[in-house]
Amino acid sequence: MADYGIRLERHDHVAIVTFDRSHKQNSLDEHMWDCMEQVVADLRARLPRVIVLTGSGDKAFCAGFDVNPENPQVARLINAVEKHESGPAMDLIRRVRTTSDSLVMLPVPVIAAVNGLAYGGGAEIASRCDMRVMDPGAVICFSEVRLGLMPDQGGVVGLTRLVGSSKAADLILTARKVGAPEALALGLVNRISAPGNALEEAVVLARTIAENGPHAVRHALKVIRSTADLTTMKALELETEEAVALIAGGECIHGIAAFLSKQKPQFPEPE
Repeated sequence: MADYGIRLERHDHVAIVTFDRSHKQNSLDEHMWDCMEQVVADLRARLPRVIVLTGSGDKAFCAGFDVNPENPQVARLINAVEKHESGPAMDLIRRVRTTSDSLVMLPVPVIAAVNGLAYGGGAEIASRCDMRVMDPGAVICFSEVRLGLMPDQGGVVGLTRLVGSSKAADLILTARKVGAPEALALGLVNRISAPGNALEEAVVLARTIAENGPHAVRHALKVIRSTADLTTMKALELETEEAVALIAGGECIHGIAAFLSKQKPQFPEPE
């Protein structure tokens, strides 16, 4: 049994998911993907209000796919390339895409605390989170083209929607390293933390969100995530539908009552 994996911790309404393979810069091998599937199942069974995703240690968020012959996924891929077979490549990409999708598409906000290098698949996962807090010493790099590969965990689409096609082309096609100040200027990250404090500041952000109406956050998040795929009119229709459903659900009664009594609202957990 591997002595590494992905840790899930719960602190009140906030869940912290940690890539826990610091001796390999938190890179993802077959065992890590298995762990991610289990963690997602645990999160789905009891959804927190906010999820924070980070890496163990102080060097790496996630170095992406573990390109190592000892990784069974790599061995199968090399064998398929030598035989000019596309099936194993499709199986691998579908597996990692489905697994990473299942994490970043949970119906609650997902915040990446980029506490160190985020390369390849690590950069892709971070870019697909709803928000990112980055350590000033961290580096983001969409490094796949250096290996004759391309982002395949939704990173091309996610990054393009995040920063626009021209900036995404710059980052993906050059595979250059991006430090925190440039990442903030590009809109690749939301905030730069104090040195060594990416996780702590991401958790503070998560707790701020978690204090708000959980149904309100989820309905608003659904519209935010869907807008890029819809026309303006369809997006406006969806916004109206979600707002009406939210009001009909009654969560606002708690918020309005607290406002009128000048107290902090205590929202019940979603059923």
